[in-house]
Amino acid sequence: MPHDEPAYGLWGLVIINSLVFIIFAFSFFKPRTTRDWRSFGAFSAFLVALFTEMYGFPLTIYLLSGWLGSRYPGIDFLSHDAGHLLETLFGWRAFPHFGPFHVASTLLLIGGFWLLASAWRVLYAAQKTGALATTGAYARVRHPQYDAFVLIMAGFLLQWPTLITVVMFPVLVFMYYRLARSEETEAIERFGDEYRRYRREVQAFFPRLGAMLSAPKP
Repeated sequence: MPHDEPAYGLWGLVIINSLVFIIFAFSFFKPRTTRDWRSFGAFSAFLVALFTEMYGFPLTIYLLSGWLGSRYPGIDFLSHDAGHLLETLFGWRAFPHFGPFHVASTLLLIGGFWLLASAWRVLYAAQKTGALATTGAYARVRHPQYDAFVLIMAGFLLQWPTLITVVMFPVLVFMYYRLARSEETEAIERFGDEYRRYRREVQAFFPRLGAMLSAPKP
């Protein structure tokens, strides 16, 4: 089935979308230290790789073209809609933007950016006074900013999975875990018993059920 309009080679859209999401995330995360820039840089690389395949060059589709063509004959995988591979592979071919994976992706993206914004407000206020951030999102998990990045990346993976981003995702999750451990070591050195008590009461990445149901601390 021939495609009528080019769905790829749209490098202007690659640049625009990459900049929009990177700048949007930067406006909330505001990296300061070398470690902050490292985590934000890795997140930005994930976005660039994603949008390059979404609008620029569909590397994943080319590499899998033989298997896709034999398994799903009659589908034009060079069309934009078919690029939503999960929707296509699971049979949601009418309009993938309303498919279950795309809806789940949208919810994860909204939740991730909301968490990133709310966590930054608490962290920024704490940094201004030299205090430990323990309210808002930090009352539920110790590292909400890294949870936010993972939610955003997971949302994009559901929407537009590629071989490169699928490989990058677990690598970045492990990197954020290591960065969180390093931050905790520094926090103990700076805040001592105050941080040790906080660490006993609040989970690192997954909130306790009681914390999820309770009202946030002011």
